[in-house]
Amino acid sequence: MGTCTIEQLTKRQENGVNIGEAARASGVTAKMIRYYESVGLLAPKGRTESGYRVYGTEEVHSLRFIRQARRLGFLVDDIRRLLALWRDRSRTSAEVKSIALEHVSELDQRIAELTQMRDTLAHLAAHCHGDDRPDCPIIERLADSATPDCHQSTRAH
Repeated sequence: MGTCTIEQLTKRQENGVNIGEAARASGVTAKMIRYYESVGLLAPKGRTESGYRVYGTEEVHSLRFIRQARRLGFLVDDIRRLLALWRDRSRTSAEVKSIALEHVSELDQRIAELTQMRDTLAHLAAHCHGDDRPDCPIIERLADSATPDCHQSTRAH
């Protein structure tokens, strides 16, 4: 998806741009723009007489902000908080830093979980002969895990 500058769009259409042009300018798909609207992260500048969404410079800037926040792995609720802080000129950087550090902690936890999964799978793969025999520690481990232990929680993962 090619991007263009907001200034180029503004010159082409002074009253705003349609969803396709906003998508090109922001690097966000039209489908995602509609999703961001549905969850309250974005509202169009207005609508045309025929009901089409119209986006202005501010909305395109917001879409770029949202895109970058998503690239960093922030979830919708955190993006909502960050957008509010971005728009609030009286914000303190301490508030923003707190959200960022909370996210770093969540990423660290996820990395630890992924590392454990990777190590387990690598260990199982190392002990699988990978030949014509039917026995395989990978399949055995998956089968053992598929039967719930009466002493463990049956919570879905």
